[in-house]
Amino acid sequence: MRIGFIVTNLAGGGAERAVLNIAAALAARGHRSEVILLENAISHELPPGVTVHAMTAKDRTVSKGWLGKRLASGRLARLQAQLARHEPFDLLVSTLPFADEVARRARLPRHWCRIANTLSAEVARLRAAHRSKAARRLVRYRRLYDGRPLIAVSQGVAADLRAALGLARARIEVIPNPFDFEILRARAAGAAALPEGPYIIHAGRFSAQKRHDLLLDAFAGLGTRHRLVLLTEPAPALAAMISARGLEARVVVAGFQANPYPWMAGAELLVLCSDHEGLPNVIVEALALGVPVVSTDCPSGPREILGESLPDCLVPVGDAAALRVAIERALSHPPDASRVDLQRYATPHVVAAYERLAAEAA
Repeated sequence: MRIGFIVTNLAGGGAERAVLNIAAALAARGHRSEVILLENAISHELPPGVTVHAMTAKDRTVSKGWLGKRLASGRLARLQAQLARHEPFDLLVSTLPFADEVARRARLPRHWCRIANTLSAEVARLRAAHRSKAARRLVRYRRLYDGRPLIAVSQGVAADLRAALGLARARIEVIPNPFDFEILRARAAGAAALPEGPYIIHAGRFSAQKRHDLLLDAFAGLGTRHRLVLLTEPAPALAAMISARGLEARVVVAGFQANPYPWMAGAELLVLCSDHEGLPNVIVEALALGVPVVSTDCPSGPREILGESLPDCLVPVGDAAALRVAIERALSHPPDASRVDLQRYATPHVVAAYERLAAEAA
């Protein structure tokens, strides 16, 4: 089979890393697996067997406005026709709203949109500051996704699409992100310049959704010798948050890591404190490496992963005091990560689901 994935770029982020993992797993099964970039920006390690096509010169960005979308969709349509001249794609999957919109405007054949986040939570956050902008965003998402074939990365995302966004006419298939646990553990054994002494880790881009402010508030109240390691690109606003709490000596901003797994494996605890997610890869990855996790009970994903086996590892969204207590409890009495059954996220199950879609579309 020939399966293509369309993303804006590979400049970082969990959604982009998940796309590469899916593409790599399909390539390992003998399929022709390709990634089409709207922008030629790559920070992730490219897996063997996956072909990457870029629509722009290196590090050239694409305008995200109306004209930029139209120009990008035209380039995408031409590139897809050129690539499929001798062998058509059995399945094309775009990820994240900008790439979804460009791909839909390009009228690609056998095209599915992969939804990696709870979109209603994004709209709600926007509504708090810009009601009219939030209303336009909701209309945009309904026009973009209703009546379309959609892949949701979790049951929570699927429920959000059906209920909160009201996508009554969309076909929604739930396919989680794949994890090759053997490769993950092998990569965790790689070399890395880890900090000395015990540490807690958080992995995620610096954005309002990820709630670094909440994490720093909780960490500031901890009487522990652990340091906090942020796998986050440095930013002036992040530095200001750390400084305002007097945490310069206790927080390490380690930046984006192409191989984050040695950092995760070396931690005593991973903390996720987001207001919303789709399916948080870092929770599954940490548990697979035997690292305990504390997470906000945000929509969606954390409860699907932790709720049955480790419900005490979940705390209310936006509650710094509860997060601090849960971190203290997890450090003093580490929860057993092996209690969580991760088999539903294992690569063979996920690959088989994509193969079924490709066979159906063909």
